[in-house]
Amino acid sequence: MRNVKYLIAGVLFGIVLVKSEVISWFRIQEMFRLQAFHMYGIIGSAIVVGIISVLIIRRFQLKTIGGEDITIPTKKFHWGNVYGGLIFGLGWAITGACPGPLFAQIGSGFLVTIITLLSAIAGTWVYGLLREKLPH
Repeated sequence: MRNVKYLIAGVLFGIVLVKSEVISWFRIQEMFRLQAFHMYGIIGSAIVVGIISVLIIRRFQLKTIGGEDITIPTKKFHWGNVYGGLIFGLGWAITGACPGPLFAQIGSGFLVTIITLLSAIAGTWVYGLLREKLPH
């Protein structure tokens, strides 16, 4: 019962994804074909909001709801992030879905997306098996 607020937030987020057409396969294809600004505007807005949020957190040394300090570790560049991003982008372009909107697509009736969800789960499982052997 204590997690109902998260369920409500998730449903509201899903509605926003559907209404903004972020889950639309056609919008995603337009983005990858450089035919429309719609998705770039949404992603760019999210980046700007994220940058401002991090600056505010650091500037005012905000704390979590539980009173704990928020620490944002600095990250070192690693080529694995580039390779992973390319693989992620390729999968996004092919399937027309990234992990966030998968559930909104399924909830909207695009049941073929279940294949993408199962593939994402399988890929995560394979990564878990190979993690120790991969360069990090």
